[in-house]
Order: sequence, then C-alpha cells, then structure tokens
Amino acid sequence: MNTFPLTLQLAVCDYPEHVPPDRWTTYARQQKALGLTCVRVAEFAWSRLEPREGEFDWSWLDRAIETIAAEGLKVVLCTPTATPPAWLVRAHPEILPVDRDGRVREFGSRRHYDFASEVYRSHSRRITREMARRYGQHEALVGWQTDNEFGCHDTARSYGGASAAAFPGWLQRRYKTLDALNQAWGNVFWSMEYTDWMQILPPNQTVTEPNPAHVLDYHRFASDLIAEFQEEQTAIVREFSPERWITHNFMIFEAGFDHYRVSETLDFPSWDNYPTGMLEFFGSWLGEDLKTRFARTGLPDAISFNHDLYRGLKAPRADGAPGAAPARGFWVMEQQCGQVNWAPYNPLPADGAVQLWTAQAWAHGADGVSYFRWRAATMAQEALHSGLLRHDETPDRGFVEIEGLNREDFLLGEVPARVALLHDYESLWILDQQGQGGPRYWAQAYLYYCALRELGLDVDIVHPDAALEKYRLVVAPALTLISDARLAKLQRDAQGRLFVFGPRSAFRTASGRAHENGQFGDYKAFFGARLLNFESLRPGLSVQAGGHDTHTWAEGYEPAGADTLAVYGPGPLAGQAAAVRQGNVVTIGAHSPGLVQEVVQRLATEAGLETAPLPAGVRLSRRSGRTLVTNWNPETVTWNGRDLPAVSWQLL
Repeated sequence: MNTFPLTLQLAVCDYPEHVPPDRWTTYARQQKALGLTCVRVAEFAWSRLEPREGEFDWSWLDRAIETIAAEGLKVVLCTPTATPPAWLVRAHPEILPVDRDGRVREFGSRRHYDFASEVYRSHSRRITREMARRYGQHEALVGWQTDNEFGCHDTARSYGGASAAAFPGWLQRRYKTLDALNQAWGNVFWSMEYTDWMQILPPNQTVTEPNPAHVLDYHRFASDLIAEFQEEQTAIVREFSPERWITHNFMIFEAGFDHYRVSETLDFPSWDNYPTGMLEFFGSWLGEDLKTRFARTGLPDAISFNHDLYRGLKAPRADGAPGAAPARGFWVMEQQCGQVNWAPYNPLPADGAVQLWTAQAWAHGADGVSYFRWRAATMAQEALHSGLLRHDETPDRGFVEIEGLNREDFLLGEVPARVALLHDYESLWILDQQGQGGPRYWAQAYLYYCALRELGLDVDIVHPDAALEKYRLVVAPALTLISDARLAKLQRDAQGRLFVFGPRSAFRTASGRAHENGQFGDYKAFFGARLLNFESLRPGLSVQAGGHDTHTWAEGYEPAGADTLAVYGPGPLAGQAAAVRQGNVVTIGAHSPGLVQEVVQRLATEAGLETAPLPAGVRLSRRSGRTLVTNWNPETVTWNGRDLPAVSWQLL
C-alpha cells in the first residue's frame, strides 16, 4: 500500500481531543497549506477511547481521522499504552512501577506501568487489538507509532511488583544453576552467595553500591521485558494493519534498554529531537560556557550523534541476526519548534534554528520530520511548551520557518559514511555502574564522535556485531564489555580496515567481571599491550599524554608487540604508554581531546578519507549526492572562502 516518497516528509503531532471539534477542519487545512503531509494522533488518548473498561468511544477519533483525510493528509496512529487510565490503575494497582528507592510511582502523569505486569500487558494487547482492528485498513493510515518514549522519566526499570517477581525466573533460564550464577557474579565477595532463586531481589536499596554484575543482569532483564512488550504490539498491528509501517519514538541519549533489540520488529526507528532541552538536561559532561554559547540552537554534534545512532539501529549484522537495514531512513517523530518546558532553563530557539534542525535531520538520514506540536497546549503539564500555533492560534516562529522550507531541496537517499563508531548498551550499563570517577559512557563516546565530525567526516553509529565491510575506519570509544565471540569477530574485521579503541576497552567479561588475566583478556596480542595502571583525576588534577592534557581518565600500558604512539609525562604514570598501535589496531588509554583528535586525524588520512577540518560550530553532512554546510554559531563564520551567516544552512 505504502509508496516510498522521494523527498523529506514534514509532519506534525496533533491532539484533536485537546480542542473543540469545530477547530479540527481549520487546523487540517492549515496543516495542508503549510506543506505538511502527515499528522500523528491518539498518542495519549486511552481514557477518551475507553472511558470505562470495555466501553469504547471511537466516534471522536473516527471524525478526527476523516477530517485529516479530507484535506489529503495521511495519518500516523499511536497505540495509547503510555497512559493507562485511572479506572485500570485503581482496579489493578499492582500494574504500577516501583522506583529504585522502593516507592510506588502513582497515577497522575504518564508511563506509570511495570513492563512485567501480565495484567497490564493483557490490557495493552486488548486496546492495541481494538485500535488496529478498527483503523488498520483505513486508506489515510500510513503508519503506526507504538506506545511513547520507552524509558522516559526513568521508567525502563521497575524495582518491585511484577518485575521483582519475574527476575529470578529470568536468571534461572539464563544460568540454569545457582552455582553458575554465583560464579558469574563473583558472589563469594562480601558473602553474597545465593542458595535459592527466590532469595534474589532487584539490585536497589543496598547499604552501599550493589554488585555491578547483579545490576548488569537486571538491566538485561528489564530490557528484555521492553523488547517483549514491543514485539506484542507490533505483532498485533501487523495482523490487522498490513502494509503500514511501524516505528517507535526513542529518546535523546536514552540508556535504559537495548535499542537494537527493541527495534528488531520495527520497520524503522524514530526519535524525539529537542536540541535546547537536550543541551540543558542531558549534556552533563559539557561545560557551562558551551551550554551558554549554543543555548539557542543546541550543540550540532550532540544532535547529530542521536541522528546517526538511530539511523544505524537496524544496520545489517555480520551474522545475519535480526536488524537488517530498512529500505528507508528514520524519522524525527517529535521535533522542537519553539521553547520546551521540561529543562532547567528553556530559552527560545534562535531565528533560523527550526530550519537548521530540519535540514540537519535530513542530511543525517531522516526521511520524515514531525514537529511537536500543532497548537500549544493550554492545559496541564505542558501548558508552557510551544507549538506551531500559539495558545491564541496565531502562527508562532516555527510555523513561519517551516513556510520557508522547500521539500524538493531534500531528496532522500544514502548517507555515504565510510567511518563507523561502535556502540553497545551492555558496555554503557556496566561502565556507568562502576565508572571509578572517570567519564561516563556517553561522554567518552561523544569525544571520539566529535573528533570525527570536526574533520568533516560522516559517521555511522552501529552495533559491534554489524557488518563492517564498507568502512575504512572503525572507532570503538567505550566497548568495555566484549565477549570472546565478539572480540574474535572484531579481530577479523580489523584485517581489512583501521581500528581505534578507547580507554577501558575489553576490561570486562560478558558477566561483568574483570578478566582473570587482566584487561584485554586472551586478546592481548590483538591489542599488542597489557594494562599496568589506571586512574581518574579530580578537577584541577591533570597529566600529560603525548604532550596533550588529560583531565579525567588515564590508563597506562606496557607494549607487548605494539608500537608506542604516546607516553605519559611526569606523575605516577610517567613513561607508560598512553596510546599504542598493533598493526591496524590503535588503543588510546587517555581521555584527552587533543590526543584523540591527533590520532583520529592521522588514521583518517592513512585510510584515504577526505578530511576537511572545520571551525567550531560549523559542520558538513552529505546525503543523496549533496553536501549540507551548517553554521550553529551566533555570528557569521567564514569557511572555505564562503561567509556562513549565523544559525544557517546551505546546500552545496
């Protein structure tokens, strides 16, 4: 039924249940006149669709969809399961999640459910089935969004109720015996050994830090629950609504679950892009000066990191496992178009920022950009959030900027990246659980990503098990947990391309323990070195690594066949190797922007990649045979003989 568009699709998130029905036709006509092609609806509408158990009211949604369709617009329909209604919660309070402090998270906002609750899952399946049966074949329906923002508000994991009850069974299926579990977790330490499966609880409310291996498995368990929940919804939708695409709107730097696993049954992923809120709320590793300078645009690399991550979620796997690349790009399902309301500070975007964000999304592989939202909410928790229309229904700044876009400029096609950055959620979980005062996972990965983007290189962010044949340079900034099978696969990959590993690489076994024979385990010959020492550095303390400052983390190596590329200066690590090279494989032990930039630039040149070092705040991105140059700075920048106005984009 669906045909593939040739140009970027522009859409909007609308909530017809929030306004009187006499506004619907006017809004649909305005949306069509603005050049929008799709409208997303019904995301949080469960209480209006089923006001009492088994009592459905479809009349308003029928009319809303027909109104949208009458103007030639397509519909993206959402399953409303992120907001279980009060009647369900009060009848079955056991569906509510429990936070890490042991408190029940109550009704009155959203995402108030435990993924393990079979009571909740049965109701989720039921409302999904009823919606899919009623609307699945509607001619205006182009696609579906499941639920909303898995993990938002720290809801990926519940630490009590149904999740706590289900965890021991998950462990028993994984380990078979308690001896195997106790060995994998190292439970002889602090007398943490178990003699019965039902003795095992979620890893919260411990006196001091919980066992990191216990935490790692709880994260795996909770992630599997989300994947199962997703699979249930997509199976139902496909049964009743074939030939429509299915997506889910993931989030900014979300760490609560394995997005690769959770996206397996989707046609393509989506994500919600709020650049100014992201800068304030998620960029904990960024300096205040940077946050202030880019407060009205967001940081280009922080945004594009997420674009590139979600573009690569379904990249082909080397072993043919699920995750085959979709025949279409991702979507930005919610795109900021004015001020947000949920960050510590919520400035207005700069003039031109909405166009800039749209162009950047296209250049990094988006096939659709959907603006949040149509009319600013006049009620409840988001009354201070912007929309394309103000409260009084007059066009706001985002509306005006979208009017100036020409979709024909944005032809769909390939992003020609020949550099891959490897990303893994299990490494994220274990590194952040026991970080030793060093940089957190996202900060470490972001440093290497920025080094690549500062050279004007396009980057695919993919799973370590992805097929890597097309890449000339592969960067693995923070793979601290690498199984033997995965290390063997990466060793084969490195025979045909250059590799860069960052600090703390291959430090953990698959269960989260350190290797009995030290970092790199049985693959020291692959890395060409062994670990001697590591340290995290308090603010104000630094070391030199190859002449570059290191302020957060440093680990020193003894070469075992590798060439030394950089050594540490005065201090406890003096004379130890800060970076080594064994054949095609480079390992950098210092979290040092200068050293990382020097090594990455040298290897990119060696790999035959065309680099274009860029001024701060200026970026290049390529798609469909065209190059987008963007200036995120609040002033004009001259680059390559061309004046780039403040907060602007140009297609070359």
